[in-house]
Amino acid sequence: MNINKLIIPILSIICLIMTACTTSRSTVSQNVNLAKYEYASIINNDTYHIPAELMEYEIQLFDAVENSHLKLISDARIYELSPAQQERLLLVKYGVNARQEETVVTVNFIDYETGRPVASCRGAYSSLGIAGASSDMRGAIKRVAKQIAETFPK
Repeated sequence: MNINKLIIPILSIICLIMTACTTSRSTVSQNVNLAKYEYASIINNDTYHIPAELMEYEIQLFDAVENSHLKLISDARIYELSPAQQERLLLVKYGVNARQEETVVTVNFIDYETGRPVASCRGAYSSLGIAGASSDMRGAIKRVAKQIAETFPK
């Protein structure tokens, strides 16, 4: 019986340590002033999209970008922006990597004029398979949303 009392706390500590290893972070180019950017257009084509059954997560990704200081512009309306506005435009590409050990959502911001990546935000979450894939996806999106808000504050 004493062994059973020890196993549960030890397993809990191991789970906490493994979950703590899942990191969320942002990488920003040293040579870029992020404050100059005002607009963002999320690339939504065959390469960058989430399958229809995961649309709720795509909505959350759009919300995450919109909760920064960036104003969302449809990719179909980019050409309606003036050249000065296009200089303040970022293209947004995202990716999702869902594995059993963790789910990672990456959102990359690319200067429209130069095609140069200027920032990358990564949100990672893991429940170690206990809570399920949808919980891990929600957690990863919340974490990437936090990274985006910190990188592009209002």
